[in-house]
Amino acid sequence: MFLMNSKRIIQSGYLSFRRNGWLSAATVMVMSLSLMVFGNLIFFGAIAGTLLTMLERKIDISVYFHQDASEERILSVKKEIEVVPDVVEVSYVSKDQAFDEFREQHKNDALVVSALEELGDNPLEASLNIRARDPSHYAAISDFLLKKNYPIVDKINYFENQKVIERLSAILGSVRGSGAMLALVLAFIAVLVAFNTIRLAIYTMREEIGIMRLVGATQWFIRGPFLVSGMMYGFLASALTTLIFFPLTWLTAPKLSVLIPDFDLFRYFVANFMEFFAVMFVCGVALGVLSSFIAIRRYLRI
Repeated sequence: MFLMNSKRIIQSGYLSFRRNGWLSAATVMVMSLSLMVFGNLIFFGAIAGTLLTMLERKIDISVYFHQDASEERILSVKKEIEVVPDVVEVSYVSKDQAFDEFREQHKNDALVVSALEELGDNPLEASLNIRARDPSHYAAISDFLLKKNYPIVDKINYFENQKVIERLSAILGSVRGSGAMLALVLAFIAVLVAFNTIRLAIYTMREEIGIMRLVGATQWFIRGPFLVSGMMYGFLASALTTLIFFPLTWLTAPKLSVLIPDFDLFRYFVANFMEFFAVMFVCGVALGVLSSFIAIRRYLRI
């Protein structure tokens, strides 16, 4: 009996979905827009994580020494830093090496080349580039250097790099927050459209609902088809959204890889396809069922 009733509820829900064909299609499209924003938030989170990781890998602590600091004293400081547990590598860049690298980088800039020739003396400072085992260890290394307070040290650039990371994190957080707000707005619109579609279905089936009441149909036997319709809206929207992301990620991946070489959007999407579809499915069905439930509570008096 339970299986028979369930089958009838599903069939009635499908008929209700098919009767309001254009409205059902519009509801699925609006839900798909909402789910696309949810999907883009997932991709943005992965991109933001990769971007921050790339930046943290490239950032190190550079310790610059006064012009009159001897190489022997600098190498002595280097040995002290190398024994710090959080440090994985310390490289020494002499004044001459820094000057040669700077000149090589700006060899095509006539203004810089002429300025270097006029200076005559090397204005650059010797430095130590320190790499940590983990980006989170840079603060501890910086504290170690500050406590040592080496007289020959001119400046430490960790604090400048820290500000870059913090600002980038703040920007990415703001963009993620704006995307979440947009997703909520579109989700509200999707619920509103689905709500009106279910309300119209209830009005269209008012005579059938009246007959079911007279013959003693249970509340859930009457309400069930409308919940099934809502679930169908959500399922179709999630399937459509996932299919749309296939060509979108494939087309976007080559352009994005130019900016972020370590991240392949299409490969990420394919590798996490099942998880992505599961999130879309849960969100879509939740939107559809919520819309149906509100409409039933508001307009279906049993």
